[in-house]
Amino acid sequence: MRRLNDTLCIENGLSIVENQQRHGKSYNKWLGDRAKPSNRELLRVAIDAALAQKPADFDALLKLLRDAGYEIKPGKIPVLRGKNQKRFIRLDTLGSGYSEAELRAVLSVEKAHQPRKKIIRPKPDKKVNLLVDIQAKLRAGKGVGYERWAKVFNLKQMAQTVNYLTEHNLLEYDALAAKTASATARYNELSTQIKAAEKRLAEIAVLKTQIINYAKTRDTYVAYRKAGYSKKFLAEHESDILLHKAAKKSFDELGVKKLPTVKSLQAEYAVLLAEKKTAYFDYRKTRNEMKELLTVKANVDHLLGTDERKMEKGKVLETR
Repeated sequence: MRRLNDTLCIENGLSIVENQQRHGKSYNKWLGDRAKPSNRELLRVAIDAALAQKPADFDALLKLLRDAGYEIKPGKIPVLRGKNQKRFIRLDTLGSGYSEAELRAVLSVEKAHQPRKKIIRPKPDKKVNLLVDIQAKLRAGKGVGYERWAKVFNLKQMAQTVNYLTEHNLLEYDALAAKTASATARYNELSTQIKAAEKRLAEIAVLKTQIINYAKTRDTYVAYRKAGYSKKFLAEHESDILLHKAAKKSFDELGVKKLPTVKSLQAEYAVLLAEKKTAYFDYRKTRNEMKELLTVKANVDHLLGTDERKMEKGKVLETR
């Protein structure tokens, strides 16, 4: 429900409540203290947003509301219910301008729609956080940063960004930057760990094969050496001799001075494989977290012009 509330507020220019801490009160009472939008207010906002898309008729309007997450029961007076809302809301209880008759009149261009917007004022906070900065930039709609951002992103994406920042308590830029850097470092660490494990697993597979080949051909090679490296002996046992030489060359390349047992290699292989599976599970989780954080931070940087300020700072340092 919180996600739906914030999305509608961002898309329609309403303020949202930051730092939703309960302070020992029930969720609904605490929201009421700060004039959080009621379900009816949110429905009015959703209707305003749907009307802004110029639906052809009343049925098209209802379809847009369904797409926005509302369940609709048609009837003499249509009733609607948002996600996680317990009760349906009748259109005729939304106030002036929102009854079915009035909405049909607006859609048939018989009258203009006057949205009833409600400004929800958050409790003053001494700390200026990202939500305040983002909303200020969206309301201003000016500047190179905003214009460049608007070409790539839209309000839906910004609403998703705000939801992520709120849900993960990343309300200050430094906290977002630190979290992103930490996730990226962890991702790189796990990536290095997995690559090292894969390299060693490949080495063990090769080493195991070469040890077996070496053991199987050792007697033949000893006999070849005792025969004074006879060409005739070589011709008769060339396959075994070549396998033996290849095994010795492989040991040298791998830096093996004392041959391990096949049993010890199998045990090491099993441990490494288990560690790799565990690391890969964390790797996928961390990769997804890193991608989300990088996307959110990029959205914030583009909108607030943070990346541009960094570029300008870099240029100044280069000219010194």
